[in-house]
Amino acid sequence: MKILVVEDEERVAHFIQKGLKEEGHAVDVSYDGEDGEFLAEVNDYDLIILDLMLPKKNGIVVCRELRASGVATPVLMLTARDSVEDKVRGLDAGADDYLPKPFAFEELLARVRALLRRQSDSKSPVLKLADLELDPISRRVSRRGKAIRLTTKEYALLEYLMRNQDKVLSRTLIGEHVWDMNFDPESNVIDVYVSHLRAKIDKGYEPALLHTLRGQGYLLSDDSPPV
Repeated sequence: MKILVVEDEERVAHFIQKGLKEEGHAVDVSYDGEDGEFLAEVNDYDLIILDLMLPKKNGIVVCRELRASGVATPVLMLTARDSVEDKVRGLDAGADDYLPKPFAFEELLARVRALLRRQSDSKSPVLKLADLELDPISRRVSRRGKAIRLTTKEYALLEYLMRNQDKVLSRTLIGEHVWDMNFDPESNVIDVYVSHLRAKIDKGYEPALLHTLRGQGYLLSDDSPPV
C-alpha cells in the first residue's frame, strides 16, 4: 500500500516511515500542511497519517479541505493532545481514526492495518486473476491452490499489479506506488523484482500472467498482451 505521512517533527516522521517501509509499504513524507494537502490531492494514496499540529496549515483544516475536494482516502490523525474535544474536532473534520502521542509503534501498525483492511474489504476481500489469488488480510498468495512465498517487496508489487489488472503500468507508476515518490527511474530494481515475481507466479503455470511491454511497462492479465 502507498501511504502519505504528514508530520513536521522529522524524527517522528522518519521513525514512522522506516517502520512502515519494513512492513512493505511505499511511504511519502511531508513536513507541513500545505505540502501534505497538495500531495494528497495529486497522488493516489491508500492511507494518510496526518499530524494535528502542522506549520502553514493544521491537520484539522487539511482534513476538512481534502474531504471537501472529494479526497476519500482514509486518514489516521496524530496529535500530542488527548482531549475529547480535540478527538471530536478531528473526527468531525473527516478523520477515520485518532492516535494520541506518544504512541507505541505496534499500536500505530495495528490501526494502519485496520484502516487498510477496511478499505480492502470495501474493494474486494480477495484479489483473483485466473487461478492466482491474493488475500490482502492474511497476505497469502496462491496459484492453483498452491501457496507462493513472496518477499515483502514482491508482495507489494504483486498487490499493486493485481489491483490494476489489465492495465499497462509504467515503471514510473510502479516505482512511485511500490517504492515512493523519490524512486530513481534510472534504477533497474523494478526489472529485477518483476523477474523474481514472474519466476514465482508464472513458472510452471499456464497461462503466463505477468507480461512485459517493451517501452511501455508491465501488464498483469490472463489475456494475450497487445502487440
